[in-house]
Amino acid sequence: MTAEELAEIPAIDVRTIPPHERHPRIFSMLEALEPGQSFAIVSDHEPRPLQYQIEARFPDVFGWTYVEQGPEVWRAVISRESASCCGCCGGS
Repeated sequence: MTAEELAEIPAIDVRTIPPHERHPRIFSMLEALEPGQSFAIVSDHEPRPLQYQIEARFPDVFGWTYVEQGPEVWRAVISRESASCCGCCGGS
């Protein structure tokens, strides 16, 4: 992904959000994405637990691509790959 492409993707910088609000905001953004849309998350720590939560809650719905992997900043682009999941988790 080029810097120009990354600059055009909406981003949420979780470093500026209180920890207890981070995942609820991210999941809210995920649920609002249409197929083919993406957003980036910027973090000061490895977001792998978030990636696992997304994969468990929305199987086969979202893609995850790291564009920066520390040691001070992690940046990942999350994209909606499909229109819906199995329906068991409330995803749409």
